Amino acid sequence: MPLKDRVRIVIFEAGTPAGKAFDVALIVFILASVALVMLDSVPAIHAQYGDWLYIAEWAFTGLFAIEYGLRLWSIQNTWAYARSFYGVVDLMGILPTVLSLWIAGTQYFLVVRVLRVLRVFRVLRMVRYVGEAELITQALAASRRKITVFISTVLALMVVFGSLMYLVEGGRNPEFASIPHSIYWAVTTMTTVGYGDIAPVTPLGQGIAALIMIMGYGIIAVPTGIVTLELNEANRRQANTRTCPECAAEGHSREASFCWRCGEALYRRKQSAGDGSDA
Repeated sequence: MPLKDRVRIVIFEAGTPAGKAFDVALIVFILASVALVMLDSVPAIHAQYGDWLYIAEWAFTGLFAIEYGLRLWSIQNTWAYARSFYGVVDLMGILPTVLSLWIAGTQYFLVVRVLRVLRVFRVLRMVRYVGEAELITQALAASRRKITVFISTVLALMVVFGSLMYLVEGGRNPEFASIPHSIYWAVTTMTTVGYGDIAPVTPLGQGIAALIMIMGYGIIAVPTGIVTLELNEANRRQANTRTCPECAAEGHSREASFCWRCGEALYRRKQSAGDGSDA
């Protein structure tokens, strides 16, 4: 097997002992780097250990840069991975530290501070190493149209109820001073948040509020049911950790021969070898 394919399997797939060890080590490094960023924000710790934390941060940045370079080198379609969600997150784990080299001076202190805080987004990289993360991603993607229609309907109801409450409460309750204020109240009420900063005082307004509160419990359950149904369907397909050699997509069923995202053959190298060796 070519070195490029061996590196890709270790980095992108968790089905081998080497791949599992790589994932565990990377998770430890990610957590350690995020912990350093948090500790560095404590003034007392920064004053005493700031230099050591700075060195450690650059060490982690170097490791993540090497790992990111290996990902780009080992995957067939480099640009597809670079602009994917995980590719952007990987880049964001490196970019803030590198950019801080070109931003100096006290007048830019706040910008540097923002760049330093952005490094905590490295924790998002752990998503790919959670066993069910790809199933959840597929379920959300499959249910996006249904959820979009549902959210659009809810937003329309909030506008209607907000406008209705403005008609009922507007002349008697100064808290419902405008339709936007009334829609804000409808949003907090329908989502069962209920800050209590705006409340109806008329009997009719309180009756409408009670109706919206009851509807809110049913509304919360709808998207949960939609996603749960798609999760069951994705789980039924028995997704594994095999990645596409072209676009690095995961979550293929065990019987799949082609990538569900780009259509590339998953066993292309094995079939082209013609000698029965493993790909």
